[in-house]
Amino acid sequence: MNEDDPVTPAGWRLDPAAFSWRFSRSSGPGGQHVNTTDSKAELICDLSQAGLPDTVAERVVAKLGQDVRVVASNERSQRRNRAEALARLAAMIDDAAKVPKRRRPTRPSHGAVQRRITSKKHLSARKADRRWTPEDQP
Repeated sequence: MNEDDPVTPAGWRLDPAAFSWRFSRSSGPGGQHVNTTDSKAELICDLSQAGLPDTVAERVVAKLGQDVRVVASNERSQRRNRAEALARLAAMIDDAAKVPKRRRPTRPSHGAVQRRITSKKHLSARKADRRWTPEDQP
C-alpha cells in the first residue's frame, strides 16, 4: 500500500487491488450526454483483500458481507462518480468497523417506580368508572 491508496475517515487504508470497477450509462436527465457516456460507477470491494486489520475485517465482513457493492450515478462525470463511490464505501466500512458500546444496565429510581404505579392506578380507576355494573340500573 502507498500514499495514493484510499483512506477511510477513521484512517484505515484500503488496498485498490481489492476493488473492481464497472461503468455503464447513467439514467436521468442529461440530454445527449447521458446517452453516450458511461458515467455511472459501480464499485465492488472484496473485503478480505482490502488490507484491513484482522479484527476490523472480521467485524466489517460480519456486518456487510464478503463483497460490498456501491453504485454512484449522481454526477455527470465518471471521475466524480468514482470519487463518490469511494467515499460511500469508506463511510460504510467506518460505520461497520465501530465497536458497539456495551449497555450498562440501570434500574429505575424509587420515585420513577412510584410515579408509574400511581399512573397505572389512576388509569385503571378511570376505566373502572366507565364499566357498567348491575347497581347502575335504575
